[in-house]
Amino acid sequence: MQAQMLAPAAVLIAWSIIMLTWLAATRLPAMAKLGMKADNVPPGGRGQNLDGVLPDSVQWKSHNYTHLVEQPTLFYAAVVIIALMGAAAGDVLAAWIYVGLRVIHSLWQATVNRIPVRFSLFLLSTTALVYLAYRAVILTLLANPGALS
Repeated sequence: MQAQMLAPAAVLIAWSIIMLTWLAATRLPAMAKLGMKADNVPPGGRGQNLDGVLPDSVQWKSHNYTHLVEQPTLFYAAVVIIALMGAAAGDVLAAWIYVGLRVIHSLWQATVNRIPVRFSLFLLSTTALVYLAYRAVILTLLANPGALS
């Protein structure tokens, strides 16, 4: 069951790379259109500094990519813990639900970006993450140390 538990994490990693590619594919042409190049951007500049400079619809991809490297770090840790401790079918299902909702959240935020729907998707995915965190805690705190040797 380890591979089945780790597969959703691998898919979310791949999805994050897809979002990074989409971000670059939209942001770089938008920057070029404004005459911005790497050599004329102020030192220490960050992607968020482009808010209000680039069109919002371009920046939405960047905002989503940032989200994909924030909360999902907790997901990755929970998935690894559960995989090591022994995943149940419900754990695998919750992990896939989390990933599916994060992908839908990404697509929504990167294209439509209406907050009520986006927030609902976030809450639903967070519910799946809370379940996974609970399972990781239960599996580790209630583990029988003698059974591991």
